[in-house]
Amino acid sequence: MTRTIESLVAVLEEIAPLAGAADWDNTGLLLRGMRAITRVGLCIDLTGPVWSELRQCDAIVAYHPPIFRGLKRLDGSTPRQATLLDVIRQGVHVYAPHTALDAAPGAMGDWLLQAFGEPTSFEECRPIQPAAFDPRYGVGRRARLAEPRSLQSLLPRLKSWLGLSAVRCAGDMNALRTSVAVCPGSGGSVLAGLDDVDILLTGELGHHEVLAHVAAGGAVVLTDHTNTERGYLPRYAARIRAACPDVSVVVSAVDSDPLVVV
Repeated sequence: MTRTIESLVAVLEEIAPLAGAADWDNTGLLLRGMRAITRVGLCIDLTGPVWSELRQCDAIVAYHPPIFRGLKRLDGSTPRQATLLDVIRQGVHVYAPHTALDAAPGAMGDWLLQAFGEPTSFEECRPIQPAAFDPRYGVGRRARLAEPRSLQSLLPRLKSWLGLSAVRCAGDMNALRTSVAVCPGSGGSVLAGLDDVDILLTGELGHHEVLAHVAAGGAVVLTDHTNTERGYLPRYAARIRAACPDVSVVVSAVDSDPLVVV
């Protein structure tokens, strides 16, 4: 049995409505291909190696939009353009949820918050920037811990949850903390000014933003950009499978953060 791109898009937008996306973002169906859908591939970044791995898929859900800032030409003169041209030639659909998936309840933002503990570990959990159309939606998550914890005691679960052997930390590791905030990817604009939150977790934060939060008495955990995003893909795949039992859904094994600790 096959599925149309319209029916797949309906499922993806049920999970993460595009109304929740940031106004600067480029989300939704970016490339309409020609294939009926029996196999869907998931990735964070649709790079050349990832495309080589997923080229047998009929549709690719790439979290980061492979078409973002203005494309003035599509002549294959860069690796990104060459990949996009080959995707088009093969008739494969490409969909990007990005900040819509960050904002949706039960999606990436809530998954990232659980790096600090199971849902019962939190009180007063809410988006940092609630969406105007529904306050349950919004970028970032902040919460109070049910009991005070040190960052040092939280790190084993955090690293295990994210599948990392190491993270970068700033601030007092042993002070007892009562509140946390998270933002997938680059959290500077979302986490800025949260001096009343003890621990910030994100992929990237500017040097001076880290200094400011530590000076205010807080702590910061940085993982590099996509390490706050990629771990959600298996759960995302499971949600798509549940809604599309007639479709095979695979997560890229090649997709990885470009930075490694050596």
